[in-house]
Amino acid sequence: MKKVKALFIMIVLFLTTSSVYSQEAKWQQMEDFHAVMSVTFHPAEDDNLQPLKEKSGDLLKTATAWQKGPVPQGYNSAVTKPILKRLVKQCNIINKAVTAGKSDVELKKLITEGHDIFHEIKEKCSNMGH
Repeated sequence: MKKVKALFIMIVLFLTTSSVYSQEAKWQQMEDFHAVMSVTFHPAEDDNLQPLKEKSGDLLKTATAWQKGPVPQGYNSAVTKPILKRLVKQCNIINKAVTAGKSDVELKKLITEGHDIFHEIKEKCSNMGH
């Protein structure tokens, strides 16, 4: 009987954990934004700002789409929406800086700030503690 109870608990935990991760995975706009953020931010960490210069418009576009999309179950909408607003504002600043030909030092600072905001959403907005 104890083994059956333990097995049942393990199954429930597994299903609960799977459900949490699948809810996060279903936020397509976050995944789309992350795809652009990663190909612009990580090279910038190594002082390669060319990907950011080429994709700053895409960064703004995907951030805006993310902001306009629905906040899925598993995320705290009241916390998420204001941070998404800041993210879109930051991506707009980045895009304008690229268009204006700002220095690589300035662009690196701006993309780092945008990356920090992105992680703030991932860390603070989930109702699931992720």
